[in-house]
Amino acid sequence: MDNEAVMWRQLFELDASRELSLQRQLREQLVSAILEGRLSDEKPLPSSRVLARHLDVSRNTVVIAYQQLIDENFLIARQRQGYFVNRDILAGRAQVAPSPAADANCQKVDWAGRAAIQPAGLRNIVKPENWRAFEFPFVYGQPDPSLIPVNDWRECSRQASSVASIHNWARDHVDHDHPALIEQLRLRVLPRRGVFANEDEVLITLGAQNALMLISSLLHNSRSVVAMENPGYTDVRNMFHLTAGEVRPIDVDASGLVVDQRLDGCDSIYVTPSHQSPTTATLPIERRHALLQKAREINAVVIEDDYESETNYLSDPMPALKSLDQDGRVIYVGSLSKVVAPGLRVGYLVGPAELIRELRALRRFVYRHPPTNNQQKLSHFLALGHYDALVTRLHKVYRERWSVLGDALNAHLPEAARAPSFGGTAYWVSGPANLDARALHQEAMKVGVLIEPGDAHYHDPEGAPRNTFRLGFSSIDAGKIAEGVSRVAKLVRQLS
Repeated sequence: MDNEAVMWRQLFELDASRELSLQRQLREQLVSAILEGRLSDEKPLPSSRVLARHLDVSRNTVVIAYQQLIDENFLIARQRQGYFVNRDILAGRAQVAPSPAADANCQKVDWAGRAAIQPAGLRNIVKPENWRAFEFPFVYGQPDPSLIPVNDWRECSRQASSVASIHNWARDHVDHDHPALIEQLRLRVLPRRGVFANEDEVLITLGAQNALMLISSLLHNSRSVVAMENPGYTDVRNMFHLTAGEVRPIDVDASGLVVDQRLDGCDSIYVTPSHQSPTTATLPIERRHALLQKAREINAVVIEDDYESETNYLSDPMPALKSLDQDGRVIYVGSLSKVVAPGLRVGYLVGPAELIRELRALRRFVYRHPPTNNQQKLSHFLALGHYDALVTRLHKVYRERWSVLGDALNAHLPEAARAPSFGGTAYWVSGPANLDARALHQEAMKVGVLIEPGDAHYHDPEGAPRNTFRLGFSSIDAGKIAEGVSRVAKLVRQLS
């Protein structure tokens, strides 16, 4: 290989194993080289034939990349001279001199001291970024790529990419949501949970978590007392610690949140009634009524996080708390990204119109509104029936995995107590009393198994049980579950 070929291969590192096409990779790397000044505007680029030979790709790959960059004014084609960088593309860029050496007397900003809050220090669930590399990923809340409705989503994306659609979603909608998505939520999604709402009672958010942060920021202050389940959702606990004066942990039993005098004096009550997070317990109808009655007596607001509302596939779904609410004190939070894809980040909340008006104003200060193009795609996804079809498919797949995982736990860990599960996408397991689930987590990773220790879900880090862990099954194939549980069981016995 001659020196020129080596030079161009170092400048453009194309990888056929990547998801992006070679042509797309070459185009992106050409753009980077031009904008970073690594290509001279005085010297011609190699011809398409020569560059294709240097990079060992087809000539069409180079021709298409060159032509696209000519169309976008990155390159100029000069007759009988070749392709040149268009110097006009670099016009208007600030010329920045190299940073001078730091002065010995320079005093850097103490950002830790400046920060009014320190959210990075709060306890969270930590998932390895490479979780897909594990053979047995019992991780919670992550998608199985084979279940993502790629073709259906592409169809909806194409519809949202028509000229008329682009002109519609590209403009600034200030604080308004896409009316078609609001309509689909009101007519197709919420009624599945027994919830009926007017247009001015629904707000679109960047996922359910964002909805919860907006609610907490609006309703809580340093004098607020907020009740939440213990164990409970770690991110919400952290939000409440940042926005409220007191976060009061309330025990959870086999039927979910315990309703008793510990709720007295609370301003808000956060609850996950469909599938308690993380134990998966379902709040029975009698306790739902008791919770609403208690909230009425103490004049508290109930924040209902119905995060897994569409994964009850074992019995008739329990009506949402919101559907039983007669006082307008329940704020209902749901998510579309839980079903379609977590990376979509689209959620919604339902509440009285006067509350939604204030939340909409608060949301405007933060990000105005969620991306309207995604809202439009989702409205098509719902209107065409893709959402309902996906829910039906997920019910079938998850029910099989739920059953296989339950059988595997009975076969390999019969002594492990676990909370009742009526659907959802995970099992909550309590191992032997002397088990350290964090040590189990570390040892399991060595044999290709990924589990989630449960202690982070508890309010008190010192008094939290160390023997609990969660086994999610949304991202693991049913055929691998039994072997994965078998490996976990062997480690549990070794560590107990």
